[in-house]
Parts: sequence; C-alpha cells; structure tokens
Amino acid sequence: MAQIKVTQVKSAIGTKPNQRQTLRSLGLKRINHTVVQEDRPEIRGMVATVTHLVAVEEIA
Repeated sequence: MAQIKVTQVKSAIGTKPNQRQTLRSLGLKRINHTVVQEDRPEIRGMVATVTHLVAVEEIA
C-alpha cells in the first residue's frame, strides 16, 4: 500500500487544541520531525486539519 511522509514544518504554539492533538495523533513531536504513515482516508483527514503546519510527500 502507498505511504506518505509527513513532516512538521511550523510550531504548534498558539494553535487550537484539536490541531495540537492531531499532530500528536500523527506521531509528530517537534519541528522537522518526520513520520511515515499509510495513505488512508483517516490519515489524509488528519493531515487536512493541520495542512498549514505540515509538509506531505508521497512515497511510491
């Protein structure tokens, strides 16, 4: 199955609590931290919630 690489590029300071929780659910802990997740609708929805804080790359 396809995977996506999610990298936190901006700080979560000053964001809404649900956005901070979404970053934690994705496994991101700090700026420039990168995690690899399965490309599923649930993960895509979480990424859409914090799209202004993360960068996404698709892994073939």
